[in-house]
Amino acid sequence: MDGVNYAQGMARHAAGPNVSHIRACFAAYQACGIAFVRDGGDKYGVSEAARALAPEYGIDYRTPLFAIHKQGTYGGIVGRGFANLDEYAALVTEACDAGADFIKIMTTGIMDFDECGRIVYGDGLPAEEVREMVRIAHEHGRAVMAHTNGARAIQVAAEAGVDSIEHGNFLDRDAIAALAEHGSCLVPTMAVAHNLLGSGLYDESSVARICEAERSGIRAAWEAGVTLACGSDAGAVRVPHGQGTLDEYACFVAAIGNEDAANEALAAGQSFIERTFRPHM
Repeated sequence: MDGVNYAQGMARHAAGPNVSHIRACFAAYQACGIAFVRDGGDKYGVSEAARALAPEYGIDYRTPLFAIHKQGTYGGIVGRGFANLDEYAALVTEACDAGADFIKIMTTGIMDFDECGRIVYGDGLPAEEVREMVRIAHEHGRAVMAHTNGARAIQVAAEAGVDSIEHGNFLDRDAIAALAEHGSCLVPTMAVAHNLLGSGLYDESSVARICEAERSGIRAAWEAGVTLACGSDAGAVRVPHGQGTLDEYACFVAAIGNEDAANEALAAGQSFIERTFRPHM
């Protein structure tokens, strides 16, 4: 994904990983002083090709190779689907055999930017299914990254033992308590909505409310002692590779309200991510 147009981004790699585009993305990270990248997988083999090229740019690159989603729910754009837990276990084995550094699962859909609080393409997998998915991945010696939105789904993922939750929009008190209790690292992607402000692409008042909900949720999570790390959802519309991470950092500082405190929290989160999502090549 290129931060501009989803269809254009997919077409670029349809015949195989586009190495020149991968190199351009790495050059952007390098120019921004970013030396660690943890991606979310894809269906074209781009992540695997990128990991091979990353050392040339001084970048520590870790990937699940492809994400895993329940058929009929959100996730086909970045990976492979399963119909039952036997098929899920087979995909985990396949990913591990191919050298995946960790497993990424999709437990919900995505935000509706035109309606603050609404999740489209699936509100969340059943708790017992998420627990089993995490157990299977952990038995293979892999940490679990979960694409998850919505308070109840975040709580379910944390209670299931997910190691990191990506996006994590629309936190509430119970979700925050579960994150703090179970030690899941929250990796929000505030830059997505923030960078949509003023774009005219979505209802402006809804996007503004989403931004405010994200800021207040992250501050509450920080105050509760939740482990936080800086991501970006790079490649989403108006979230360019490299700069998108700097934008996310700025959102963190604004949410916490103190740069030194934000740096301290994010350093702890970075340490957790590097230690937990270790390479398996």
